[in-house]
Amino acid sequence: MIAARLHQPRPAGRHPLVIGDEDPPSPGPGEVLVEVSACAVCRTDLQLCEGDLEAHRLPVVPGHQVVGRVRGVGDGVDAGRVGERVGITWLAGTCGTCRFCVRGDENLCGSARFTGWDRDGGFADLVTARADFVHRLPDGPSDADLAPLLCAGVIGYRALRVCGVRPGQRLGLFGFGASASIVIQVAVHQGCEVFVCTRSADERAVALELGATWSGDFDERPPELLDAAITTAPVGEAIVLALRALDRGGVVAVNAIHLDRVPEFPYDLLWWERQVRSVANVTRADAREFLELAASIPVVTRHQERPLAQANEALADLAAGRVQGSAVLLP
Repeated sequence: MIAARLHQPRPAGRHPLVIGDEDPPSPGPGEVLVEVSACAVCRTDLQLCEGDLEAHRLPVVPGHQVVGRVRGVGDGVDAGRVGERVGITWLAGTCGTCRFCVRGDENLCGSARFTGWDRDGGFADLVTARADFVHRLPDGPSDADLAPLLCAGVIGYRALRVCGVRPGQRLGLFGFGASASIVIQVAVHQGCEVFVCTRSADERAVALELGATWSGDFDERPPELLDAAITTAPVGEAIVLALRALDRGGVVAVNAIHLDRVPEFPYDLLWWERQVRSVANVTRADAREFLELAASIPVVTRHQERPLAQANEALADLAAGRVQGSAVLLP
């Protein structure tokens, strides 16, 4: 098979991935073998490849927004699953027995493993995954349409829940990449007013097309105080800007696994019971609920398709801000 493997982190412009032939993997007990048909590129993949996110294992194949079909099963897995169209997300496995797993917070499991970080991901023709951590996908949308939903969409859905915004309330989105362009569709569907702050004039225009009440530059203050906000830009400055625009009792959900830093800010911005909460990983329930909701709306993804052989170029374009929505790699 062909795989794009990270051996040593380096800047995206220096081609961190080695793309070449490898022996195909075999599914172990409780696993499935998935033939990859599409894998979206996430900013987390970029942060891993550039070394901003500390590697858990090297070498590793990145990619955790995987769409494909089951082509083989390991011991203990029903052979009837062969041929299923499935999706693989960031959460690759948990212990299932700790207090977090038992209470439904498997995203907080201390033994959790992650696709493309702890085990090989989807920048390849074939990938193995735990059978109980892959998701059946709905009919209809293409593989490339579905791939960005498996992280950008699912984590955005969790961020909506974490920030606690309710129908009729005002939601701010700080940064407008792949995740925010999906979140806005869900929030508008649920009856929220959405205010978008982003540096890109093109993204501001897209936000208005998708139903935003207002869109402005990244450091502009929305014209009304917000009930909740989600930051997707990978900079700590976004948290301060969101707090500045937040009404009393509001919540800022930080949708990022890595930030440069959180700058000092006056306590007055946090006063009046405002909150800042991180959004850590996703659960299988998040994925199931969101995929069902996305199909019913339906959520439309913005993506640019390119062959797997151009994985390095896709990372470089993401680093330079040249990707509108998501880049999706096709083996």
